[in-house]
Amino acid sequence: MANHKSAVKRHTQSIKNRERNRSNRTRMKTAVKSVLEAVENKDVNAAATLSSAVSVVAKSASKGLIHKNTAARKISRLTKRVNASLQAKA
Repeated sequence: MANHKSAVKRHTQSIKNRERNRSNRTRMKTAVKSVLEAVENKDVNAAATLSSAVSVVAKSASKGLIHKNTAARKISRLTKRVNASLQAKA
């Protein structure tokens, strides 16, 4: 544990940030998994699930949790999967 007052404060901040980041990362992973499950189960609401997942992933990128290109790649791949499943239905 740190001895200086500023170091103690910094440690407390890092703990809060870690918890916040962990929560956001979990939320993002859950959203992505829900889209993949919807595609796998041929759910009719896959597009609605996709839009909420895209929002969560984009917010994660804007908060610096993941890189913006990583977010773009995740969104692109999810969109391709949903579109492919919708094409297979038609």
